[in-house]
Amino acid sequence: MTATQWLVFFVVIQIIHGLGTWKLYVKAGRQAWEAFIPIFNAVVLMKIINRPWWWTILLFLPIINLIMFPVVWVETARSFGKNTYLDTFLAVITLGFYNYYLNYFVDVEYVTDRNLQPKSSSGEWVSSILFAIVAATMVHTYFMQPYVIPSSSLEKSLLVGDFLLVSKFHYGARVPMTTVAAPMVHDTIPVIKKKSYMFSDDFTKRKTSWLNKLQFPYLRIPGFEKIDRNEIVVFNQPADTLLDMNAFKPDRNYYKPIDKKTNLVKRCVGVAGDTLEVRDGFVYINGEKNVLPDRAHLQFSYFVKPKQYQFNPAQMKERYDITDGFGLMRDNTYYFSAISDEALEKFKNHPNVGEIIPNKQEKGKRDPDIFPHDPNYKWNVDNFGPLYIPKKGASINLSVDNLPLYKRVISEYEGNDLKVNGNQISINGEVTSTYTFKQDYYWMMGDNRHNSIDARRWGFVPFDHVVGKPVFIWMSWDGFKPRWDRFFTTVSGTGKATSFLIPFLVVLAGWFGFNKWRKHKKLNS
Repeated sequence: MTATQWLVFFVVIQIIHGLGTWKLYVKAGRQAWEAFIPIFNAVVLMKIINRPWWWTILLFLPIINLIMFPVVWVETARSFGKNTYLDTFLAVITLGFYNYYLNYFVDVEYVTDRNLQPKSSSGEWVSSILFAIVAATMVHTYFMQPYVIPSSSLEKSLLVGDFLLVSKFHYGARVPMTTVAAPMVHDTIPVIKKKSYMFSDDFTKRKTSWLNKLQFPYLRIPGFEKIDRNEIVVFNQPADTLLDMNAFKPDRNYYKPIDKKTNLVKRCVGVAGDTLEVRDGFVYINGEKNVLPDRAHLQFSYFVKPKQYQFNPAQMKERYDITDGFGLMRDNTYYFSAISDEALEKFKNHPNVGEIIPNKQEKGKRDPDIFPHDPNYKWNVDNFGPLYIPKKGASINLSVDNLPLYKRVISEYEGNDLKVNGNQISINGEVTSTYTFKQDYYWMMGDNRHNSIDARRWGFVPFDHVVGKPVFIWMSWDGFKPRWDRFFTTVSGTGKATSFLIPFLVVLAGWFGFNKWRKHKKLNS
């Protein structure tokens, strides 16, 4: 929905609210017109139901308001003496229209100084659960989100089984765009394996489905820093077709809401305005080789031939800290999918290692799975580019030659009607040879260069797809074995990460001890 459509929708909701509650406002000692004034009517209603004014804010926060609306409907009914389980059920099941019945057909009286304490243990339990969900959703949506590393694309920096806390406020929290969704889950509800949101991903329904129209326009709360080159970033995969990570087709138009696309974590090796190139597996930015932080370790795949007798690859993998899997190829050659430079230096000195051959594709050999998926661009995972990363407000000369690089940006991410007729390019019905970008874009890659599905396959990441910045590893597991040295460590920084687990446990024990002492002192006073 556009901003104008949302404004009309908002006004209609205010009218519906006013028509259904104005008599109740009067019975509570207020004026009838107060029920119709947007926002002000919510503040007045909070006074009528004897709840704090800041509940009004919760009513306007997407997702959180889905929880708060039923609470307010029930509280309104109770403020006029309707306290039974049936009243509560009717207030919720009718989506608040039960208050129309109270407003027009029942002679109710306003209950002044209503007792807000639940009248039963079950009521207290439900109230506590609801507000725990509200608080957790608030933190999860606008401040900090938990995330677990599912793949080895950033191995050595982030390991499979790391549990992260991802900051939403560093780059600015993105206001939820999907208005009807379950709180604190992403695109799928656990256990039942159903979508957590209401949306149509059918192309034929893209412009007509009312579910699609209930999307908020993109809005982000201002952050206090920009994405820096080489930072690790969590984002929604732009070309999300995912049910199977290995089966996506990046050019398929799969219309999931932006905020419900699959979450990925990669390193931002190129920021808006950079010119990026990959040479022999290494990234070059504006002509200079990219220097990664000291905690980052590039990894490539290799073919390894033993000298005279076979070795145990599993033992080699563990001994030399080789990240990913291995396999026996023909001619007694082993394939190791991820070896860092540090591990390679040790590994090549093993007495039975004969030859180590880098598994890199030569320059000019085209890989059809590589962006921009055009036969005129003979690029592969190891030799790629150069290409310009779009920057907000920057303009480029546009031709049929470079259009494959920016076609998806112009049409999908920035919502233009793009057509090509021979050598003529039209955008929104006008013939043009230039284009000015509407937002910043980024280039996200994994350090595990031969085992990472990243921007080399699906291209640029728009800023409106950025989720946040990983800042903390609060837990880490290798299968069923804890990695104690990674508990409570920072994601960024220099040198070996320091675990703050022991200081945290000391502070926690001190807190519990202080509370116990305070309660004991209170009982004896």
